[in-house]
Amino acid sequence: MDPNHFQAYRKMLIAAMTAYIGYFFVLIHIERYRNQILELRAEARIEREEVRDKLMKKLRDDVECRNVIRMGPDVFRRLCAILRGTFRLRDNQYSCVEEQVAKFLHVLSHNTRNRLLRFYFGRSLGTISCHFHRVLRAIVSVEDRLLLQPSDDCEIPKEILLKRKFNPYFEKCIGAIDGTHIRVKVPKNDAKRYRSRKQFPTMNNLVACSFDMKFTYVLAGWEGSAHDSTVLQDALQRDDKLKIPRGRYYLADAGYALSPSFLTPYRATRYHLKEYSSRPPENSKELYNLRHSSLRNVVERCIGVVKKRFPIIASGTEPSYDEDTVSDIFFACCMLHNFLMGVDPDERLIAEVDNELMHGEIESNRTVVSRSENYREGERIRDNIALRMWTDYNQRDALRI
Repeated sequence: MDPNHFQAYRKMLIAAMTAYIGYFFVLIHIERYRNQILELRAEARIEREEVRDKLMKKLRDDVECRNVIRMGPDVFRRLCAILRGTFRLRDNQYSCVEEQVAKFLHVLSHNTRNRLLRFYFGRSLGTISCHFHRVLRAIVSVEDRLLLQPSDDCEIPKEILLKRKFNPYFEKCIGAIDGTHIRVKVPKNDAKRYRSRKQFPTMNNLVACSFDMKFTYVLAGWEGSAHDSTVLQDALQRDDKLKIPRGRYYLADAGYALSPSFLTPYRATRYHLKEYSSRPPENSKELYNLRHSSLRNVVERCIGVVKKRFPIIASGTEPSYDEDTVSDIFFACCMLHNFLMGVDPDERLIAEVDNELMHGEIESNRTVVSRSENYREGERIRDNIALRMWTDYNQRDALRI
């Protein structure tokens, strides 16, 4: 072999071996670095799991649980069992149903942003958002279980039956209705339609409730500029409509039109309970308004309790969700309220709302006048109730009103 060729071949061989050895050491370094990354990730995952376990253990304490998610531990487990039964929620490799529901309830109870939940639970923003919407859909799916309208053969509510000042005058009454506004985020070109008396866009929601402080019907999604009567008409005509058994009626405030199905107070007459604190009723219209107000304020109490329990629907800050999601959130809050009123009513919270209503500002009656046939029939029913009430009132001890 030519010496020159041999020398060249030898140099190439040495270079190849050097490159191979260098490549081998690079692979070793990469593998070592990869193992270090995996170890760090494993440690971080274990740390996150420990944090989550610590947070979930706090929910076993009654006081901590109520502070974090507005319900006791046993009730929380019952709710998780109901939602697990919808088959829309299930445990997976990384999170259990309890964790998903706890995050959802924490958002509702504290109006928490996803960034804060990411800090507490060590989850990505995408995972937190996914869990939130899964739980939201699961709660909405149990509407037929948690939101029940009165049946045609419903009995006289015991809140009326057992009180002499209400029975027999309101024996046909099945509950009360009202509208409530919550803030919503909408595109700029829709802001005008959603802006009501407030300085920001709102959503006008209609609710009906029974006298045990449970919602029986919820219609959410109307823009804030829509009048309460317009929303009510929609509720009576849609497929999932507000149902009123024959011969029965709801109590409504002066923002609605008087009819046989919705009895409103007399206008230009004292109405709110606070207005009668120093001077008792002096005629049949005032007595009717006083007792009408005493009964109808159950819907104001319901709205007050659900907003105080779930500040996400009472906040004045702009929500981070679109209007459709906000509508579902309001709907879910009402159903959770019903669930809690059945198994874990918060008497302290109810008393707090009652005190605020008693000392709150009095709004003047809104003007909505409809002189239809329905109005005249409603007027006849109302006048008969007021006359019977006043007659009996004068025959009994005047102090028992």
